[in-house]
Amino acid sequence: MKATSLRGALLAAFACTLVGASFTANSVLGDFPYAGGQALRYGLAALLLLPLLRSGGGPAPSAVLKTLTRRHWGRLGALAAIGMVGFNLAVLAAERTAEPAVPGVLVGCAPIVVGVLVPVLEGRRPARAVLCAAGLVAVGAFTVQGWGRTDLPGLLYSVGALGGEVGFAVLAVPVLRPLGPKLLSAVVCAVAAVEAALLGVLFDVLSGGGGFLRVPTAGEALALLWQAAVVTVIGFVCWYSGMRRIGAERATLFSGLIPVSAALTAPLVGTGTYGPGQGVGSLLVGLGVVLGSGVLGPGAGRGRDAVPVVTTAG
Repeated sequence: MKATSLRGALLAAFACTLVGASFTANSVLGDFPYAGGQALRYGLAALLLLPLLRSGGGPAPSAVLKTLTRRHWGRLGALAAIGMVGFNLAVLAAERTAEPAVPGVLVGCAPIVVGVLVPVLEGRRPARAVLCAAGLVAVGAFTVQGWGRTDLPGLLYSVGALGGEVGFAVLAVPVLRPLGPKLLSAVVCAVAAVEAALLGVLFDVLSGGGGFLRVPTAGEALALLWQAAVVTVIGFVCWYSGMRRIGAERATLFSGLIPVSAALTAPLVGTGTYGPGQGVGSLLVGLGVVLGSGVLGPGAGRGRDAVPVVTTAG
């Protein structure tokens, strides 16, 4: 495997492991206002990313942003709305009437959808190896989590969460090249913070649905800080850095590590167990990731949809 592709695979794996481990923080924020929490998380993450934008040299971020077209800004708005704010809203809504395993299993199917959608959008045929690997990852995710109790709204919201996960990868492809991982992460976090704030004003304030924000407890404050500084700042930059090197198709395979990481960390806080089923599922996910990313094969170069590694503001 080429060094560039190996580094991309490791970055994508690390990012998805962080996301899986963050589910514990999500449980702490169950009673915190949704929109206000999202606005705080993404707003803080955007501020934390600002000092990193000039660390790699290259053009000034403001100069790069001036080159973006209306279509680019539309993509960024959709990426923030669908892949970030919308995804989290769908998961939260699904878990009101469905067990957490249900949205988890649906999100585990994201590699299959991305493996088909990205090649179709680029006018080429899906790679058979990637699709087979995506199938293994999806089966492994199902084995890790099982299928929980749900109703129709819970199932529909879980499908919405799947759409958000797919959008987080697919919508980023055209804007990753001009912005780079760091600037892309900062911009979408800022946009998502504004969108979440507007959502909170619309539904929590104007509709009389309750408070948009409140002072968090000590546990909630730590959870928000973890989500912003670790999962968002570090996780997003690692994810998009990995995707730039190996492409959206192969990078999304690593989303199968999210339920594995969640299952591994759940016993640490007493919210779950890790048994033989989780072990078998983890092995299936690992096998799918290894086969799809090309670690064992001679054709282990970058995915055909990978973005060339160039010097940008990211």
